[in-house]
Amino acid sequence: MSAPVLYDVADGVARIRLNRPEASNGLDVELLRALNDAVLAAHGEPGVRVVVLSGEGPNFCAGGDVKTFASKGEELPAYLREATAWLQIATASLLRLKAPVVTAVHGFAAGGGGLGLVCASDIVVATRSARLFSGAVRVGMAPDGGSSVTLAQIVGVRKALELLLLNPTLSAEEAREIGLVNRVVEDGELADAVDELAARLAALPPLAVAATKRLVWDGVGASIEARLGEEARVVSELSGTADAREGLAAVIERRRPEFTGS
Repeated sequence: MSAPVLYDVADGVARIRLNRPEASNGLDVELLRALNDAVLAAHGEPGVRVVVLSGEGPNFCAGGDVKTFASKGEELPAYLREATAWLQIATASLLRLKAPVVTAVHGFAAGGGGLGLVCASDIVVATRSARLFSGAVRVGMAPDGGSSVTLAQIVGVRKALELLLLNPTLSAEEAREIGLVNRVVEDGELADAVDELAARLAALPPLAVAATKRLVWDGVGASIEARLGEEARVVSELSGTADAREGLAAVIERRRPEFTGS
C-alpha cells in the first residue's frame, strides 16, 4: 500500500500531498500521523522556503473518514481522542512552520480536517470548481482542526457562525469573496499557479518571511493553539452521543438524519 501522505523537497519547496484518493483523503489516525511526520520533516530541513499542501485524487480533503468513524461504534470517542490529538499537533505545526504554507484546493475541502487545514494555511489557491464547507454540526460533531478560532479570524465571527452552524457549501468564488481563499484559477491551471506562487515566495528573504508570518499569526490568533485541546475534548465527547452515530450513518446511507438530542 502506498503511504497515506507523500513528501518531497526540491528547490526549496516542500510538497506534502494527502494520499488516500479512494477515500477523498478522509482523515484517519494513520493519515494524521503521517501528516504530522511530514510537517515535522519540513520543520527540520533548513533549506525549505515554502510548503505546498495538496491532495491526490478528485478532492483535496473531505474531512474525517466517516466510514472509519462509524465502524468504531462505542469505541469512537477513544478513537477520536487519538485522531484529534494528531490533528491538533499537525495543525499547530503548520501554524508554527517558519516557511509559508500554500494550500492547493480542488474538489471538496470539508469538515474540521479539510476546512481546518485550509484555515491553518497562509495562502490558499482553489480551482473554480472547488467547494468548501464545514459539515461537523450536521453529523452531530463540533468543528476542529483549529477552525473554531481560525475561521472567525479570517472571515469574522458572524460569518464563521453562519458557516459552522448552517454548513452552506461555498463555491470557490464565494470563498474568495469572504477571504477564505486568496485566488481562484481555472481547473487545469492549479498546479502551474501554485508552482509560480511557491517560486515567488521561495525567492524572498526567508528570515523576513518567517518573521512576518509569525507576527501576523501571533497577532490575530494568540489563542488558537490553546483552543485546540478544548476542540478535541468537545469532539470526543459529542462522538459518543446517539446523534453523532445517527449523523454518520445518515451520511453513509445518503439520507436525512433524524436527531433526538441524545
